[in-house]
Amino acid sequence: VQLVESGGDLVQPGGSLRLSCAASGFTVDIYRIYWVRQSPQKGLEWVSDITPGGSPTYAESAKGRFTISRDSKKNTVFLQLSSLKTEDTATYYCARGCANGPTPRCRDWGRGTQVTVSS
Repeated sequence: VQLVESGGDLVQPGGSLRLSCAASGFTVDIYRIYWVRQSPQKGLEWVSDITPGGSPTYAESAKGRFTISRDSKKNTVFLQLSSLKTEDTATYYCARGCANGPTPRCRDWGRGTQVTVSS
């Protein structure tokens, strides 16, 4: 099982990025896939997830700005980030097999991709 994130970059406030999570060793269609971010200020935070049925869930901080999606042919999950704020600066991880709870605890993690929002 492998999860590989990409797409992070330095972007100005108000900008956009699309993060990718390429999976191998399993099919993303049959698992709930999560996006989690980590920053020194806030620690680990839930951002979004997508169910096998394609239903998305978003943290309050992400609603209206972030969009999660999935490409079955590419076996990849995406996170479109828009209207970025400085407080969105973090390392973004995709994960699988996460337990419910306020702190993300997941069985499988990618290595993360850095998003820095700064002018």
